[in-house]
Amino acid sequence: MTCRWLICFSAFSALLFGANISGRIELRDSKDPAVRKKQDYSGVVVWLEPTGKNGPRPVPTRAKILQKDKTFNPHVLIVPTGSTVDFPNLDPVFHNAFSNYDGQVFDVGLYPPGSNRSVRFARPGIVRIFCNIHSSMTAIVAVIDSSWFDITKPDGQFELRDVPPGEYQLKVFHERATGASLLSAQRPVLVTSQSAVLPSITVSESGYLSIPHKDKFGHDYKPVPADNGTYPARHK
Repeated sequence: MTCRWLICFSAFSALLFGANISGRIELRDSKDPAVRKKQDYSGVVVWLEPTGKNGPRPVPTRAKILQKDKTFNPHVLIVPTGSTVDFPNLDPVFHNAFSNYDGQVFDVGLYPPGSNRSVRFARPGIVRIFCNIHSSMTAIVAVIDSSWFDITKPDGQFELRDVPPGEYQLKVFHERATGASLLSAQRPVLVTSQSAVLPSITVSESGYLSIPHKDKFGHDYKPVPADNGTYPARHK
């Protein structure tokens, strides 16, 4: 009797809270030393989108991308549509986060150490973010219309928790993969009341070209200003 009750309770719990869908992403054809030598498959965005009828709207959140040691941290962030992201400046120098890509164009302007700027991401898309002062600073915000998402760990593992039963399309994004490679990695997923482990998915980096980005004015970057706060006139 106890065993039967536990089985029934487990099925009821899965229907109430949803199932956990896990899997693994493996990167191939990479020129990145971390991938080739250490088999580091981290940083791949994975999410589920309901197919057919519309699913529940994701709840916007508030998140942070720190600017510390002239680095955006985390480098990759996922947020539901409508979320706000803070960009606190924890360095002793000025920063200027911006994006001029289609995901969402914004420019928070030059701001001093110890201060913060915020951006609300109103529509889904991939937003590539840079600093107008330091060309080496890059980040990605994946804005998605979904409540079920994750970023792969170094071993490539991901887990999508509390997914209600239904039909979904599993989608992925990786900054060094072409659109064709990402499209081929998509999978239809049928979620039942039972948690499941998906077959491993391969994402190829073949065809990726690293092209230096411009500053927010469309110009090549000037030499990095001194840390004493002196900046070229056009950065003011």
